Formats: sequence, structure tokens, C-alpha cells
Amino acid sequence: MSVSSALRLVIEARADDRCEYCRAPKELGGYRFHIEHIVPVKSGGTDDPANLALACASCNLAKSTKTSGVDPATGLVAELFNPRSERWENHFRWRDQQELEGVTAVGRVTVLVLQMNSAIRAEARVLWFEVGALP
Repeated sequence: MSVSSALRLVIEARADDRCEYCRAPKELGGYRFHIEHIVPVKSGGTDDPANLALACASCNLAKSTKTSGVDPATGLVAELFNPRSERWENHFRWRDQQELEGVTAVGRVTVLVLQMNSAIRAEARVLWFEVGALP
């Protein structure tokens, strides 16, 4: 999807220049973050700004066209976090400045499906906390 420069600026500002899923800071990413469809086009999503989110490559590539997953705590299917309709703080919290912990079914599924606690991401978060870029 091609996004105009003006729309990209609006989406980046709305996201406070962070991945709307894992909160990775855009300025420390070293690349241009993706504009992703919260509900994939193939699942009926649109290019409307209300369906677009700023995402780091790791979150966007892991999410792909997924919209749900199995909650590891309950075994039930839960929807992935929707940054347009849900508050991040209601679903996630930082654990030991390395890992993200899902505190709801939505949070747990999102952490699992988006592979938010991979070793390389946890290692980067340590540095981001040290320089004050997180939380």
C-alpha cells in the first residue's frame, strides 16, 4: 500500500512515533516503520486512516494478515490488539525492562502472535530503557 506523505505524518504523529503494538521508538529503529492494516484488506479492511497503524517491521511481518490467535492461558481464540479501539495500557505491561507481558487475552495473544519477546527484541529494549526511549 502506498501512503501519501501527509497521511504518513498524521499516522506517525497519532502513534507518537512508536510502533503501536510493541512501542518500539521509530527514531531508534534505523528504518522507516510500516503503515499496516489493522484489519487486513483480504479480511474486509480498508485504507481508511481508522484502519491504519504505525508498526515496526518485526510486528508487521509477524502479524501479516492475522487478526486473532489462541490465548496460551485459556486455549480460547482472542482477537489481536486494535490500537484504534483499545488502550495499550489495558492489555500490556513491561516486565523487567525486556519483555512485554500480556495482561488480558488480547494482550497475551498479541504478544505471542507478533513474537514481541524474541531475543533480539528483548535485547534492544534493554538499550531503549537505558537511554530513556521506553516506556
